[in-house]
Amino acid sequence: MRFGGYFDSMPVDQTLIGRVFPATKPYAVSEERVREFVSATGGTYDGGAAPATFPIVLAFDAMNAFLESESIDLFRIVHGEQRFSYQRPVRPGDVLTATLSVASLRQIGGNDIIGTTSEITDQSGAVVCATSATLVHRGVDA
Repeated sequence: MRFGGYFDSMPVDQTLIGRVFPATKPYAVSEERVREFVSATGGTYDGGAAPATFPIVLAFDAMNAFLESESIDLFRIVHGEQRFSYQRPVRPGDVLTATLSVASLRQIGGNDIIGTTSEITDQSGAVVCATSATLVHRGVDA
């Protein structure tokens, strides 16, 4: 398996730091999609703003596109942390996209620690929220 042009036993390709990946396809937020999300996560929804964790739907799409573009197998990824920073709530009627960038890379014990940020924007281009994630890419011997 390759990661940014290096085999697993090689150091992390530091040239990925700062790289911005293409935006996800537009995602139309509807009450039905919010209800499905809430149902899947065991919550309740009575209308209005989506739950604070709803943007993970877009962030996950952006992460999968990043992993695919860099030939990183999802089964080697352990999700270490996720944070959300909001400018405003997500509401039905929003059409959102996520743009992922690699914020940091380091190697610890044969594992790559990948810090990503995803900016979630609405149809006007305004930032709705930003997410940051820490992904642990398990090395061959980890």
